Amino acid sequence: MSDKPYVLAVKALVRDEAGRFLILRRSLQSRLFGGQWDLPGGKVDPGEPFDAGLIREIAEETGLEIEIERVAGATEFDLPKIRAAVLIMEARCEPGEARTCEEHDLHEWVERKDLDKVEFSRDLAKFVRDYLDRAAT
Repeated sequence: MSDKPYVLAVKALVRDEAGRFLILRRSLQSRLFGGQWDLPGGKVDPGEPFDAGLIREIAEETGLEIEIERVAGATEFDLPKIRAAVLIMEARCEPGEARTCEEHDLHEWVERKDLDKVEFSRDLAKFVRDYLDRAAT
């Protein structure tokens, strides 16, 4: 058993009005996963409801307001000092222009058919492939 603590993180498959998904590229200066694509979201603060944490994180990272629709699934990341249990939600964004923050250097809107071609981190890529497989059935 690992002595690293678990933390809760939340991410979202955020869709726009055209049904495209928002992805963010982690900055090369990022400590973890630099240069890889990510879904918006982050860690939940102690005592914070996870839905409020997700709404806050996405607003901080992209400037967008979202409406959470449902649970998409979960995965986990084994990081140097922690283990992150990652809850991934489906959400749609309110009209607005996305921006990036210091954690990310680029954002793109991607069609569903192209989502599995994105260079996500290993654990997130597996989640996305499984998610797309479930959605196809």
